[in-house]
Amino acid sequence: MAFWFWLSRLRSCSKKSAFSNALRDYPYLNRFQYSISASQEKLPSTIGERTKAKFFSWSSCSLLPLALAVSAGSLAFQSQDIRPSLCEPTSLDSRKVSVGGKASTEFVVKGIHKEVPQELIDDLKAICQDNMTFDYDERYYHGKPQNSFHNAVNIPDVVVFPRSEKEVSQIVKSCNKYKVPIVPYGGATSIEGHTLSPNGGVCIDMTLMKRVKALHIEDMDVVVEPGIGWMELNEYLEPYGLFFPLDPGPGATIGGMCATRCSGSLAVRYGTMRDNVISLKVVLANGDIVKTASRARKSAAGYDLTRLMIGSEGTLGVITEVTLRLQKIPEHSVVAMCNFPTIKEAADVAIATMLSGIQVSRVELLDEVQVRAVNIANGKNLPEVPTLMFEFIGTEAYSREQTQIVQRIVSEHNGSDFVFAEDPQAKKELWKIRKEALWACFAMEPNFEAMISDVCVPLSHLAELISRSKQELDASPLVCTVIAHAGDGNFHTVILFDPNQEEQRREAERLNQFMVYTALSMEGTCTGEHGVGTGKMKYLEKELGIEALRTMKQIKTALDPNNIMNPGKLIPPHVCF
Repeated sequence: MAFWFWLSRLRSCSKKSAFSNALRDYPYLNRFQYSISASQEKLPSTIGERTKAKFFSWSSCSLLPLALAVSAGSLAFQSQDIRPSLCEPTSLDSRKVSVGGKASTEFVVKGIHKEVPQELIDDLKAICQDNMTFDYDERYYHGKPQNSFHNAVNIPDVVVFPRSEKEVSQIVKSCNKYKVPIVPYGGATSIEGHTLSPNGGVCIDMTLMKRVKALHIEDMDVVVEPGIGWMELNEYLEPYGLFFPLDPGPGATIGGMCATRCSGSLAVRYGTMRDNVISLKVVLANGDIVKTASRARKSAAGYDLTRLMIGSEGTLGVITEVTLRLQKIPEHSVVAMCNFPTIKEAADVAIATMLSGIQVSRVELLDEVQVRAVNIANGKNLPEVPTLMFEFIGTEAYSREQTQIVQRIVSEHNGSDFVFAEDPQAKKELWKIRKEALWACFAMEPNFEAMISDVCVPLSHLAELISRSKQELDASPLVCTVIAHAGDGNFHTVILFDPNQEEQRREAERLNQFMVYTALSMEGTCTGEHGVGTGKMKYLEKELGIEALRTMKQIKTALDPNNIMNPGKLIPPHVCF
C-alpha cells in the first residue's frame, strides 16, 4: 500500500525538485529519521543530509520510479501497518527494548541521545545567564529520581533554572527550534520515573519559581508559581486561617502535584488535585503561553484545558502558574487509632465508616509489617497488628460525635485498643506514624530499593483486593508492607528488594503485576495518585483500551509535533494511529 501511494504521488514528477516537494509534504519523515537506531547512526539523519550524500540522487528522471519503488517498498515492509511518524522511535521497538510497552519488564529506560547544538547552548546562556549548569553531579542528580528504582541510560545534557514565565517560554521555544527534549523538574518526589531523561536534552528545574503571586482571602483561592511546595504554601496560609488540603509526600511542589494529578490522605474529604485547581498557565511546546480558565469557581466556557493539563506529566506543556482552591482550617479535629485481628476486618470498617455517612477527613490503614517498620524506625512499641487511623473535623461537638459513632462500628468488627487524641502535639505524633511510613520501611532494609504499588478500586472491592494481595505478599520471600488510603479505595504496597539480585527484582515485579491485574479485574486502576511516568505505561492498554491511548497520542502529536515535551512518558511506545 505504501509503495503504490508514493508511486502515484510522484509518478508525474519530471524534475528532481518534485521529489523534495513531496518530502516537504510529509514532515514526519524528518522525525522518523531522527529515531533511527544506534546501528544506523552512520547514515545521514536529515532529508537535507541524505540529499547531500546522494542517498536519493539519480542521474535521470527515468530511474526515479524504480529507485522510489525500492525505497517505498522497503519502508512498507519495515513499518508494515505502523506509520513511523506517529510511533515511538524504532530503537524502542518491542523486539529490542519496549520500555513501558506491553509486558515490559525493563527497569533501565533506553533512549536515543542526540548532541545538543551549540546554538541552543548559546540561546540558553543568553536566557538564563548564570542559572544553568553542566556539572555532571548536578545533571546526574536531576536525571535519577530520589525515591524511584527507575533508571535511564542517559542524563540531562544541561539543567536550567528559570526565574520567570517569560524565561520558560523562551527556553521551550528554543528547544523546539532545535528539536531537543525537555524534562520539567519540581520536587523530585515522584516514583514512576517521571523526571528521567532517557534522551538527554534540557532539564527545566522550576524550583526558583516559588512566589505566591496573589492571595484572595474572601474568594478562598491563591495564585502561585509551580516551584512552591505544598508545605511551604500552608505555612504561608496559616495566619489567614486557610490551608491547601492536599498532602502528598514531603517535598512535593505544586507544579509537580498538578503534573501527576496527585492526592494524599485528605483526598477522601477534599478530592484530588483535579478538584482543587481552578486555573493554570502553561507553556506549550512552541513557546506559547496558554491560560486554561478564569478564576471563577465554575465555568462552562469551552474545552476544559485545565483538566487536560492536570495529570499530563509534562508531556503537553510546562506549568508556570497555578490558581488553587483553598479551605478554612477546621475549628476542631480528633485523631483516632484502633487495631484489628486481620487486614480484611480493618478494610471492612473503613468501608462501613464511609457508608455510615460520616464525612471523615482521613482513613488510613497500615498492616502489621508496616507497624513493625514504624517500631524499628522510631523506637516505638505499637501492637504489630493491622491498624486503622482516622481524622474527624468540624466543631468540637461534631468531631466527638463522629468519633463515638466510629468507635461503635469498630467494636462491631472485632476492633480493639480504640484510642483518640485532641491535643495538637499528640495528634501530630500520631500522624507522624503515617507520614514517615516510607522512610520507616527503609529502616528494615537500608540498602534495598522500594517498588511501590498504587492500585485503586471502587470502595466495595477494597477489602477483597487487599485480602487477595496480602495472601500473595505474605507468601513472598520479600519484605512487603501495606499502606492504604482506605476511604477512597487506594492502597500502596512497599515491596523492598535488593537491586543487585535479579531474582528479587523479578519477584517484586511479579507481585506488583499481580496487584495491578487484580485491581483491573475489579474495574480499578493501576495508579490512583502516583501517575504513569515510565513505570505504569505497560498497564494502560488493558485499563483504558487502545482507542483511548490513540486519542491521547493524537492530542500529544497536535500540541507537541516534535515530541520534545518529556518524551517516552505516559503514552506507551507501541501506540500508533
